[in-house]
Amino acid sequence: MSPRADADPRREIVAVVLAAGRSSRMGAFKPLLPFGEGTVVGHVATRLREVGIRQIHVVYGCRPEIMAPALERIGVVGVANPDFDKGMYTSVRAGVASLPASATGCLLWPVDVPMVRAETLKRVLEAEAESGAAVVHPTFRGERGHPPYIGRSLFDEILRGDGEGGLRAVLARHESEARKVAVFDKGCLRDMDHPEDYRRLLEALGRQRVPDDEECEAMFDAMGVGEPIRSHCRAVAAFATRLAERLKAAGAPLDVDLVRAAALVHDVAKGKPRHADAGAELLRECGFPNVAAVVACHMAISFDGEHVDEGAVVYLADKLVRGTTRVSLEERFAPGFAHFAGDPAALAGARQRYAAAQAILRIVETHGGMPGCETAPATMSGRALAPMELGR
Repeated sequence: MSPRADADPRREIVAVVLAAGRSSRMGAFKPLLPFGEGTVVGHVATRLREVGIRQIHVVYGCRPEIMAPALERIGVVGVANPDFDKGMYTSVRAGVASLPASATGCLLWPVDVPMVRAETLKRVLEAEAESGAAVVHPTFRGERGHPPYIGRSLFDEILRGDGEGGLRAVLARHESEARKVAVFDKGCLRDMDHPEDYRRLLEALGRQRVPDDEECEAMFDAMGVGEPIRSHCRAVAAFATRLAERLKAAGAPLDVDLVRAAALVHDVAKGKPRHADAGAELLRECGFPNVAAVVACHMAISFDGEHVDEGAVVYLADKLVRGTTRVSLEERFAPGFAHFAGDPAALAGARQRYAAAQAILRIVETHGGMPGCETAPATMSGRALAPMELGR
């Protein structure tokens, strides 16, 4: 379990949120734009509190007449920066200057990068607690994101700085003291400068409970998953997504985004003992418990014979795709039946998995048919499907 910022009384980490700009390219005032259940700055504060950050200092400059009362309403410390028009470094300096003497470090978070998940903050805090590094950068697929942790040892240098080269120049001088921690959170890179950026983040916010395709690929990278397994996962995801869409259109209360994400990473721990459980544990650690629950049952499922949920969809899709080829259940299970012929217990397990897949398939065919075909017999043909057909 990642440590909370308030778990160790010797560590007092404060957040500095930079929100002083004019938002000129956005055409609207970014910190107070609607976002989630409140505003952009309110969303950032909520994420910080989720990981135990209790002291949140928000640096503001433009439009103080609306920012100051807005910050008071969400219970954060407002830090006025009258020099905000002289560049972002003035806000960094104002924020650091406002920190209490007890602060051992800070998370420095630009308000226009609001999509960072709480799990990313936890991983940064964990890395700092383990290493004692002066700087910790979250990275997504090798690229540094926000918010970095900055230790007290750099505060004086930041305060004395003239702003030449910005904060980047200060951090560059301490590269040897920095640590990078990989996260599966593209949101740490996603800023919003223009209206179209804001619209994209609003849309993505509703799906943030599951990893997107690129975040799933980042998990594969971290786990060293080879291309054959990745290709299989993509094929299963394409098939499962189409299947879920058809079932949902027929009235099934399915979360299609959850189906796709879980199918994409169902074999993320392939090659490890009990790989379904290992993959589920990784996903829980990454902050995706709903995806973890589906991945945990993709090898063996307890099916009640009636309700096809996201786990059942991914289970069936995985059984109907071998490699990247559509196969029948008979074709998929026949090798296992032959292999376990001399092992009654293992054979019984294989037969249970086959029976569960058959039961799910019967309900699917009754309520929506199968993707890529209009009649049930064609679903059992075992023919290979082209990549485009798998995804259509």
